[in-house]
Amino acid sequence: MKIAVGSDHAGYELKVRLLDQIRALGHEVIDFGSYNPDPVDFPDIAKLVCKSILSGESERGIMFCGTGVGAAIACNKVKGIRASVCHDIHSAHQSVEHDDVNVMALGHQIVGHVVAMELIELFLNARFSTDPDFRRRVEKLGRLEEEF
Repeated sequence: MKIAVGSDHAGYELKVRLLDQIRALGHEVIDFGSYNPDPVDFPDIAKLVCKSILSGESERGIMFCGTGVGAAIACNKVKGIRASVCHDIHSAHQSVEHDDVNVMALGHQIVGHVVAMELIELFLNARFSTDPDFRRRVEKLGRLEEEF
């Protein structure tokens, strides 16, 4: 799978630490920055990650920031993107299985690299359910984007 990754300065260290491990799982990584720990605005990086997913260049995205919250908010502003902060095992896979989440947001100030890698692996291995209830709900999410 091709994975778009991005970080702000607060998530830079975690992202860099995990890139090779993500590749070792067999995934191709496209890194949209930040490329150093200097301050950067996370919405700018989130925009690049989301654009990669929507264009089909990448299948999923992972954003790293301090808490994951700002990155998830930025990604969710983009039509067609469903992002979730995932700091626990259940939400890492369930967000994909039930809500077809395509961007995971992780906070370096919240989770360490070992837990983050476990969460990433669960996220990337998860598949959207074929259950009609979950499909219907995700379709309604898409319609909400059209209504406002």
